[in-house]
Amino acid sequence: ARLYATAMGLYEMSLNGKRVGEEYFTPGWTSYDFRYQYQTYDVTNSLKSGANCIAAILGDGWFRGRLAWNPKNNRNHYGKKLALLAQLAITYRDGSQQIVTSDDEWKSATGPVLLSDIYDGETYDARLEQPGWNEAGFNEKNWQSVTVMGPSKAKLVASAGPPVKAIEEITPVKVLKTPAGDTVLDMGQNMVGWMRFHLTAPAGTTITLRHAEVLDKAGNLYTENLRAARETIRYTAKGQGTETFQPHFTFQGFRYVAVSGWPGEVKPQDFTGVVVHSAISRTGSFETSNPLLNQLQHNIIWGQKGNFVDVPTDCPQRDERLGWTGDAQVFARTASFNHDTAAFYTKWLKDVALDQEDDGAVPFVIPNVLSHETRKGEAASAGWADVAVVVPWVVYQSFGDKRILEEQYASMKAWVEYMRRQAGENYIWSNGFSFGDWLAFATTRSDYPGATTDKDLIQTTYFARSTALLAKTAEALGKREEAAEYNGLEEKIKGAFQREFVTPDGRIASNTQTAYALALAFELLPQEQRAQAAARLAADVKKFGHLTTGFLGTPVLCQVLSDYGYLDVAYMLLNRTEYPSWLYPVTKGATTIWERWDGLKPDGSFQDAGMNSFNHYAYGAIGEWMYRVVAGIELDESHPGYKHILVQPQPGGGLTYAKASVESMYGRVASEWKIAEGKFTLTVEVPPNTTATVRLPKAKIGQTTESQKPVAGRTDLLGARQAGETVIVEVGSGTYVFESALSGTN
Repeated sequence: ARLYATAMGLYEMSLNGKRVGEEYFTPGWTSYDFRYQYQTYDVTNSLKSGANCIAAILGDGWFRGRLAWNPKNNRNHYGKKLALLAQLAITYRDGSQQIVTSDDEWKSATGPVLLSDIYDGETYDARLEQPGWNEAGFNEKNWQSVTVMGPSKAKLVASAGPPVKAIEEITPVKVLKTPAGDTVLDMGQNMVGWMRFHLTAPAGTTITLRHAEVLDKAGNLYTENLRAARETIRYTAKGQGTETFQPHFTFQGFRYVAVSGWPGEVKPQDFTGVVVHSAISRTGSFETSNPLLNQLQHNIIWGQKGNFVDVPTDCPQRDERLGWTGDAQVFARTASFNHDTAAFYTKWLKDVALDQEDDGAVPFVIPNVLSHETRKGEAASAGWADVAVVVPWVVYQSFGDKRILEEQYASMKAWVEYMRRQAGENYIWSNGFSFGDWLAFATTRSDYPGATTDKDLIQTTYFARSTALLAKTAEALGKREEAAEYNGLEEKIKGAFQREFVTPDGRIASNTQTAYALALAFELLPQEQRAQAAARLAADVKKFGHLTTGFLGTPVLCQVLSDYGYLDVAYMLLNRTEYPSWLYPVTKGATTIWERWDGLKPDGSFQDAGMNSFNHYAYGAIGEWMYRVVAGIELDESHPGYKHILVQPQPGGGLTYAKASVESMYGRVASEWKIAEGKFTLTVEVPPNTTATVRLPKAKIGQTTESQKPVAGRTDLLGARQAGETVIVEVGSGTYVFESALSGTN
């Protein structure tokens, strides 16, 4: 027997009194104007002879709950009426079938869930429970007949992405009494999900849980950064023995929970934090000799988990939680090291294509619920809309499945053609709206958070970047004429960029770290000017002693520095513990990535509460560099999905060891190095049916061994050679242990 279900709103199905499935927030969030997902459940073992009962609870969810931040227009985005569509298909032993559908014979009533909202939480009155309501034999005489709706214009599609599930549980680490008098649970981790609790209380006792990410300087619950999101759970007890509760259709982003109305002493053992996110499997690991970097990796992982709740969101706590495209674009490569993101992104990218405007513009958020916030001609921004091109390419490179390129090619092409029209005959994109290098460091408050780097420069760099990736995509799909066309277009953009933004001596207009980093990362400068540009970038970093980049410059900054020989400068940035830096939040006790470099200022005060999330993965894009350079696991673009692997660690930053692994489609890829007594040891795992190129830095081939035997002249290796200060060894599948005497190290 199979049960198929979907809803306008969120649903929770039950059969004969028992919940069906382990998924939450079904049918998931898609662009409901175009499509709804349905889920399929095997309920064979839940049926019984005689009468059976199919039932459901419905909640507002993304369909008609609050979305975005405009109080005048943030409910009922997709509709005002909740609806369920369900079908039970039973196949009997004799081959006959019976179909039971949701029709006008169904009944409905208001249950104990009095309020259910993604942002605001849930209000539940257990006194309104109707025992046996979802079991056969229940007397529903006081229930109302349902209304049958007409057909929707949206399509029904099978659920494609990984479902949202309760993945793990956390016990509170302590109970605090704040100066304001609140009793607060400290979970020890900024998490996303909800609290489950057990209590015994008289009927009518109301328990209230208020959630927050941080405490303020005085030690009180800090909720101003939630803006209008209430993140509040209210439970009224029915007074019948021990009662257990967890919400149905809401989730919170929090570390701290203020408990009021609790009968007696608040004890940690009565509460459990349920961690909820899309069921993406963990594929990556990273560790070094520096505990602060290990905590940074921990924070990146938890930031990803908390913002992968069916769509890749910016944050999981305030009145936003939207599929911001810029955040997803810069973080996709890091995300795909850490987890298997293929199905997750594939599902979301379908909505990117569906919500894309007819002219190719890609909205700021997907699903697009901000259409009322944008003016015509301002619906797309460089670095944000490029998600349509960048993420399919990242998924293809990371997992080796070309179908993502085939499915998204029209969308990718439409975005590049949009930019081509915007840029016009001079190939400089200088009109429309741009977020710029969002939240870049500035010593003084700017009227516009992306104002430090010229927006025309940023727009044109991304025009070139997406055009280059589209050309590669066309080549991968065998579209050679289009590949040639877009390669030619990229060259024209490069030429225009150089004429518009680069002086004859190689200086870049808008003299910022982001300007140089993007120009070098996207290879927009003539070959003869790149070394000098990299030197200027490194000098600027040294002058400030820190980065000055924002959402777009930060992800590529360290990679550019290390690519052009400034590994020491890149490590200086990585290891820095003062603001602004990746490790500054770690020193302040962060357990996720912050939206701002100084969400919590050195004096204990907070940044502007209007935009100050403490769980915002965008700056966690440094994780990509940690895998690729620190540990040395790198994709070979010509052999996607780790068919051929580059293992090329670059030790530095005072580290004595680093290790990382990735579960690829072929098996485990691993790199682990350590430095001791002037010797560099590198252990490499290469999975079956793949090959690898291993680069040992600052080594001499005559002093390099594998399994304690010289690498030179070995017939069991695919080759070994000296290239400058690097020894390069070609290997097949297997585990290898290389050792070399270091001629010098950072």
